[in-house]
Amino acid sequence: MKINIKQKDKLSNRKDLDALEHLILVLPDNTPVPKWTQFPYADVIAQRLARSGKKPASDTLLVTDLPNKCGTHVVIAFVSPDSSSFERLTLARKLVTRQLELNPRSIAFYSPGFNTEINNHLAEAIVAASLACTSAMPEFKSSKKKPLHLSSIILYGLDSKIDFKRTLAEAAGNNLARQLTTLPPNELTPKSYLQRITELAREHNWRMQFLDMKTLKRKKAGAFLAVAQGSAEQDAGIVHLTYQPSAVRNTVSLALVGKGICYDTGGMNLKSAKHMHGMHEDMEGSAVALGTLLALTRLQAPITVHCWLALAQNHIGPAAYKQNDVITAANGTTIEVMHTDAEGRMVLADTLALASNGGPKLIIDYATLTGACVYALSTRYSGAFTNRDHLIPALIAAGRDSGERVWPFPIDKDFDKALESTIADVKQCTLEGEADHILAARFLSRFTADTPWLHIDLAAGNHKGGLAHIPTDITGFGVRFTLNLILDKQILTTL
Repeated sequence: MKINIKQKDKLSNRKDLDALEHLILVLPDNTPVPKWTQFPYADVIAQRLARSGKKPASDTLLVTDLPNKCGTHVVIAFVSPDSSSFERLTLARKLVTRQLELNPRSIAFYSPGFNTEINNHLAEAIVAASLACTSAMPEFKSSKKKPLHLSSIILYGLDSKIDFKRTLAEAAGNNLARQLTTLPPNELTPKSYLQRITELAREHNWRMQFLDMKTLKRKKAGAFLAVAQGSAEQDAGIVHLTYQPSAVRNTVSLALVGKGICYDTGGMNLKSAKHMHGMHEDMEGSAVALGTLLALTRLQAPITVHCWLALAQNHIGPAAYKQNDVITAANGTTIEVMHTDAEGRMVLADTLALASNGGPKLIIDYATLTGACVYALSTRYSGAFTNRDHLIPALIAAGRDSGERVWPFPIDKDFDKALESTIADVKQCTLEGEADHILAARFLSRFTADTPWLHIDLAAGNHKGGLAHIPTDITGFGVRFTLNLILDKQILTTL
């Protein structure tokens, strides 16, 4: 859906307001009415607020129609100037969702009483939420929902024009990630996923290479192949996409790596029905990597981006890998298999090894990897792990500023003690489960060749009711965070 974003002067007279059918009004919390009386109908809103018994506080939401010919439908909220990006994005989702219930063609937004910086942040949040809330997700119901008609957003009272190119690119990347992750497992197999990626590569002029099972055998990628060998259809493989900015030469390179397990049964260590339900979402890491590549491409970022997607399924069958197998990864590391449901770190091991061979300045991998990370953080945050401690403040700041919050965990060397094997170089995991998110990161670090590396365990990949500006349970978490880290925090210049 294409939404036209218009920016206009202050909404300071009733004639302009009376022409609007839908308006979102955000005001400073705990501020006396006279401070925002420049808004037409301020007296009406103040009276209705008083009549409702509500206070101009950050948890107040007032929905009313103005006494004009249009009956302007107004959704009013109050927010602290000190609110976080996450809080502003969450509020924006609630406000946009309330207006979309009436399926408007246009929504106006006005936030008098704030300084320029806060105004701009609030406007960006409304645009981001609108793009997220109007993006159609796959559905297979016989009775289809009525299509949304929103075609324009009118932003009033901004001191200067805002360039929303970045917001639009981030939304495109996030929407792609959510759409792919939503697809049921019979619709998104490694084979059909590859077809979709091929179409995207043609559309965006990405160089593309697909390392199929035969190629991976030649490369001795035994960790990936161990997981893939249980599938009846040998359609698994690793996709390598490359974006090269046309106007810039000799750029630094960034590698994005994504776990793309299109369905995870748990393998020989079969999951229960409760824990297997939803395992088509186990490819969300690859979708986030792909969405981030799309966003950086649309912005014509002045860096070379390599995107590595590990596409496979973790099936059960006569050929499936099993506990106590010892396999050899592409970098020569021998691995003792402890649990077949720890397949994500297996496919990522070889994919990280291949990605590191290209000598990127930084590798970022995304994976719905461990339940331990969810237990530690809930689904509100995602976990962050890095082999460069000086990056930790930037990771926290990027999460805070983007509204996609992360929290770092330690990956000290003494955790390796738990992964010592009597028969191989390393255990794939332990059976006790203690600190599994940290042990998984320590395991993966063996395959990065000491390249600067960031691992995002997507605990927040699915959050019931949506998260920040995203209205769906599947969040596509990671695109906004990564762009903030790369473009705003300029993290590549610190390595």
